[in-house]
Amino acid sequence: MEIVIETERLILRKFTLEDAPFVLELVNTPAWLKFIGDRNVHTVEESENYLRNGNLKSYAEHGFGFYLVATKESNEAIGMCGMVKRDSLDDIDIGFAFLPNSIGKGYGYEAASATLDYALNVLKLGRIIAIVDPQNASSIALIKKIGLKYEKMVQISTNDIELMLFGN
Repeated sequence: MEIVIETERLILRKFTLEDAPFVLELVNTPAWLKFIGDRNVHTVEESENYLRNGNLKSYAEHGFGFYLVATKESNEAIGMCGMVKRDSLDDIDIGFAFLPNSIGKGYGYEAASATLDYALNVLKLGRIIAIVDPQNASSIALIKKIGLKYEKMVQISTNDIELMLFGN
């Protein structure tokens, strides 16, 4: 278990293939499906492939990715938070997602603000952006709370809706 970031209540660590059942649950929550999109991950095997082709590949290629967020108290996985380099965007994108029962407890702010600090001060990435569905009011509020400012609307693929882009 490779811990990347520690906060008062949370541990952010690199994903492993053993986390596939948790990822399967997270990517099929109503909020994920509505605001992030269906990733066609419906089995543990598909979840393992999603991890291999996503986070594990990103760690190897870029030295960062999305991290599993767990509580220090119970070591229970509650979400993910981290950075991704998308081919369709010039800058590194911070993102987060949490299980429904972990929302509204301050975990998102705690994880996202620590991740932004890590990106800027440890990895020295310089510019960090966030993209978000304009209807996702709670994520927009969190992005603003960690200090990112609205810049413009972007479309990251031809069949996607326009997303709000925030930057530091």
